[in-house]
Amino acid sequence: MRYALTRLSFYIVAFIIAIALNFFLPRMMPGDPIQSFIGRLVQNGGAVTPETIAAIEALYGYSSSTPLFQQFIGYVGSIFSGEWGVSTRFFQPVTDVLGRASMWTLLLVGLNILISYTVTTFAGIYVAWKRGSKRDGIITIASVVISSIPGVVMALVLYFIFASHLEWFPTGYAYDPKLDPEFSWEWISSVLYHLILPLSAMVLLGLGGVMGMRSNMINQLGEDYIVMGWAKGVEDKKVMLSYGARNAMLPMITSFAMSIGMVFGGSLIIEIIFNYPGLGQVIFQAMMSRDYPLIQGYLLIMTIMVLTANFVADMLLFLLDPRLRGQLN
Repeated sequence: MRYALTRLSFYIVAFIIAIALNFFLPRMMPGDPIQSFIGRLVQNGGAVTPETIAAIEALYGYSSSTPLFQQFIGYVGSIFSGEWGVSTRFFQPVTDVLGRASMWTLLLVGLNILISYTVTTFAGIYVAWKRGSKRDGIITIASVVISSIPGVVMALVLYFIFASHLEWFPTGYAYDPKLDPEFSWEWISSVLYHLILPLSAMVLLGLGGVMGMRSNMINQLGEDYIVMGWAKGVEDKKVMLSYGARNAMLPMITSFAMSIGMVFGGSLIIEIIFNYPGLGQVIFQAMMSRDYPLIQGYLLIMTIMVLTANFVADMLLFLLDPRLRGQLN
């Protein structure tokens, strides 16, 4: 319990610092959300008067004349009240916009994490056990080469080859626009079909984890308890999985939690390239229009997800690693 409270207090402090950064970072960007909205209004032939500007500021709860500290106090209050404001880009509540987009991003990122870490963990265990063999060399080199390709390049190559040139896969959207979103096989199959390319790009970029698991496993295979297992005649499969892999996976839990932020950051680029309607696509449009409420809402969701993932990882390590529990006794 003491360990959990200590880690929780640390993440609460981190959350407070993140809230401040979430508020001030968008305001360090050049431009102004109200002026951006007024600019679009003028382009469409709308009349702009002081009364119009005052009404727009009242609608979106933002005014450049309001002191920054007062804006920050209002922002903190809105976080806990659930009133995250209205998007100046989509003219809808921020929670509604992010709610729709997060569904697709969580589907994409969730499947990527499940597939990537399953593949890299078992592949790393296998090549470490078969170290020095041809299969070890092929899998290791392939994972290093593929994971070294920048995410933008990987996504663009898959897009132009399989979507634009060969036309095997769609060039955008989460499902066929002709279909109504309903729980039917036709709609589900369309969702999975549109998911293949962006998911493939993210999974391929995560193959570098094979090397991490391989290194951890090789380190464990040199430990005394592994040698003792072999000396006692324990079968190789049990030594590999129950002895070596169990301990080799502990550092992977930490790296998994730390990579959550990078995975979501990578999904932003993937979603933009494949025109996938997730949080990445939404935040890109929000930044282009200086949509402060939407940017703040996005950053807040990312902060909560990353801190929660790290806290869960800390708890799992505490439960799985007896050395941590021993330090507290």
